[in-house]
Amino acid sequence: MSSATLELLKGVRVAPSILSADFGALRAQVGEVLAAGARVIHVDVMDGHFVPPITLGPVVVSALREQVEEVGGMLDVHLMIERPERHVGEFVRAGAHSVTFHMEATPHAEYTAEEIRAGGACVGVAINPATPVQTLAELAGKVDLALCMTVSPGWGGQPFIARSPEKIARLRALLDGRGALDGDGREASDAPGVEEAVALEVDGGIDPTTAPLCRRAGASVFVAGSAIFHASDPGEAYRAIAEAAGAV
Repeated sequence: MSSATLELLKGVRVAPSILSADFGALRAQVGEVLAAGARVIHVDVMDGHFVPPITLGPVVVSALREQVEEVGGMLDVHLMIERPERHVGEFVRAGAHSVTFHMEATPHAEYTAEEIRAGGACVGVAINPATPVQTLAELAGKVDLALCMTVSPGWGGQPFIARSPEKIARLRALLDGRGALDGDGREASDAPGVEEAVALEVDGGIDPTTAPLCRRAGASVFVAGSAIFHASDPGEAYRAIAEAAGAV
C-alpha cells in the first residue's frame, strides 16, 4: 500500500458513496465532490446474496481510478459480498486503494485480510449493526480501517441507528487497545494493542446532524451517499458534512 493512502486514512475524512450517484453522470458527479475537497471515494459492491441488491464490480473501480488518483485521492471499496476472499484480488488489480470486507461474510477473515495486504491495498473489516464489537478483537491489530455500519447494509437512504455512537465508542476503545465491553458487559482486558491508529469508518444515515455524534464517539471516516448525491449541489452537501465532522 502507498504511504499516501495511509495518510489519507489517518485524517478525518468524508467519503462520498457513489451508490447514491447518478450512474448516467458518474464521472461528472465524482468530479464535483473531488473539486469540493473529497479525497476518499467510497464504492459499495453488492452481490445479491450477502445483501439483496446487486450493484457494481471491478470495471467501475477501474473506470474511476485515474480520475481519483489525479487529485491524490483514493478508492475505498466496501465489499458486501459472500466469500470475499474469492474476489478481493480482482478489486485490488482494478485500482482499489483499500478493500473492506464483512466479518459476517466469510469464515476466513484472516486469510482475506492477508490477500488484500499481499495485493498492496489497505485492509478494512466491517461489522453489521447487530454484530458485537468484540468480533473484531483478533484482527484489530492487523487492519488499517474498521467499518461500523450505522444502518443495515444493502440499501441507501436508511435512517441512522440511534444507538450507534455508543457502539462506535466501544469499537474505538478496542482499536486503540483500551479494551472493549464483552457480551456480558464486562471490560475485555485482553483486547490487542495497535502500534498505529486504525481508521474508524461509519456508513449509513450520515449527514451534518449525525456526523458530529459519530465524530465525538471516535469515528474518523464518514461515508455519505444520499445526503451528498441526492442534494441539488453535491459539492456543497459534501462541504456541509465535512464542516460538521471537522474533516479536512
